[in-house]
Amino acid sequence: MKTLLVGLLESNKPESRESLEELKELVRAVGGKCIGYILQKKSHPDPRFYVGAGKVEEIKQVAEGTGADVIIFDTFLSPSQVANLEKAIGRKIMDRADLVLEIFSRRVKSKTAKLQVELAKLTYELPRLYGRGKELSRLGGGVGTRGPGEQEAEIRRRWIKKRIQQIKEELEDIKRQRREQRKRRESSGDLKVVRVALVGYTNVGKSSLLRLLTGRETFVADMPFATLDTKTSAKFLFPDIKVLITDTVGFIRKLPPELIESFKATLEEVQEADILLHVIDISDKKWLEKVKVVKEILKDLSADEKPVIYVFNKADKVVEKEEDIKYLTEPAFMDSKAVVISVEKGWGIGELLKAIREKVEELQEAVR
Repeated sequence: MKTLLVGLLESNKPESRESLEELKELVRAVGGKCIGYILQKKSHPDPRFYVGAGKVEEIKQVAEGTGADVIIFDTFLSPSQVANLEKAIGRKIMDRADLVLEIFSRRVKSKTAKLQVELAKLTYELPRLYGRGKELSRLGGGVGTRGPGEQEAEIRRRWIKKRIQQIKEELEDIKRQRREQRKRRESSGDLKVVRVALVGYTNVGKSSLLRLLTGRETFVADMPFATLDTKTSAKFLFPDIKVLITDTVGFIRKLPPELIESFKATLEEVQEADILLHVIDISDKKWLEKVKVVKEILKDLSADEKPVIYVFNKADKVVEKEEDIKYLTEPAFMDSKAVVISVEKGWGIGELLKAIREKVEELQEAVR
């Protein structure tokens, strides 16, 4: 897949270029190759094409000259915009949601995650069917009758609606089963059970941290969404406290709303956690902006008021020795307890465990 990326540059905001860089990494995650970017300075998206009509012609010429077979827009396009662009450019058009959903559909392994991704894809496809029936109906059909294209689109719409309802019912059953499993898992007499959820931007090292803390083998790779299935491991991090640690899907900016909605069953682990470990890549110059993205999504999940420990990972990329961690100033910007670690080197893990213990004691005191 040879791709050409397209975005709007609003008032010279650097976020536009950064978002395109992230989009490039998402293309790499599906095995695609990014040929280049096309940016347009424009205060408001064009309702027909998202970019201006003149820019559409430029995109067409660049695609023909470079051999790009897919044009990916760094936004969420409307169904009519997709249809207009494909007709004008003559290439497959994808938007940011299409790309993220493609990654998820390839990577997920568990039955639950597969259902969630299918739900997201169908939810995203449904409104795009409207209008295509009329377009296809030009193939035939008499006056006052439906053309074959319209009939085909209507059949597809009905099937999608029915399938969406089936998936929702299956996911509700899974959520009920998970609640029962959690009750059984936590009914351990007088032993205190604490639920900890790892959250954070994608590719910050959450899965690596889970493996370090629990010893559980998990797939780790330097790319967005390396692991998508929620994993929970039980560990006696302290003699008297059993900790259930859950790794969750990483967040990105401009996460498709359909994906958030369909992943409620997975993200329920975040909603029911006692403590959140918000993992941050301290070597990323844009870490503060990504923290804001994660906070916004946590707010959407009604999980923004939970006790949180900020975990700055990858310290080995910014300092040479563990004792130099104390000179790093990033934790001073946070509104709650923050620790600096390196999963790769094993630095700062003792401080992290101490911070978790302190949060647990605060929770116990609050209950008392």
